[in-house]
Amino acid sequence: MLTQTALVHNAAWKQTFDTFLETWATQHGQAFVPFDSGADYHEYVDGRQRADGVRTFLASRGITLPEGTPDDGPDQPTVNGIGNKKNLLVLQKIKEGAVQVYEGSVEYLKAAREAGLRRVVVSASANCKDVLEAAGIADLLEDRVDGVTARELGLPGKPAPDTFLYGAKLLGLPPESCAVFEDAQAGVAAGRAGKFGIVVGVDRVGQADALLEHGADIVVTDLSELLTR
Repeated sequence: MLTQTALVHNAAWKQTFDTFLETWATQHGQAFVPFDSGADYHEYVDGRQRADGVRTFLASRGITLPEGTPDDGPDQPTVNGIGNKKNLLVLQKIKEGAVQVYEGSVEYLKAAREAGLRRVVVSASANCKDVLEAAGIADLLEDRVDGVTARELGLPGKPAPDTFLYGAKLLGLPPESCAVFEDAQAGVAAGRAGKFGIVVGVDRVGQADALLEHGADIVVTDLSELLTR
């Protein structure tokens, strides 16, 4: 929502899942049905922690794999192995300079900082710190709750509200005094489940209705729109 990493993540998931699905189809005598970068990505993967995304998407195809461990190699046929393969692709893209910011989000963050509003980023990605630093916006945020935090503290990922609730706790604020800004359906659902004061959906891909259905109070196409309201 702050950086344009969705395309990077989407492409990495597409490459990872298609490689797996082709092998699975061959081994089980099934037709190969590729990962859909539109519907599959937004319904099963976007906004979720890495292992949750793997598990949820594969379940949609009737596939169950062993969980494995977070240290599984990228060629292991496990939930963690597949997730780690995808992560290697993302890290490669980050190093190649693929991270760009949404200028409207940066403008809004700067305005929020100047107004004295508290700011914490909540991300399912274990690479959040690297992304923020690569994009040059880490200084605009007071704290970070990401995939590393969730794993260390055992916090369920979105659509569970736990990571957002922990973000509010870091700021010393009750959820009803906080706003959630999310561009993923799972993230919007998490904000609603956490009973936050307002949940703002950010529609980057034409899914405004889905964001509203999952619990957004309002939907904008860019955070800069909020500065003129």
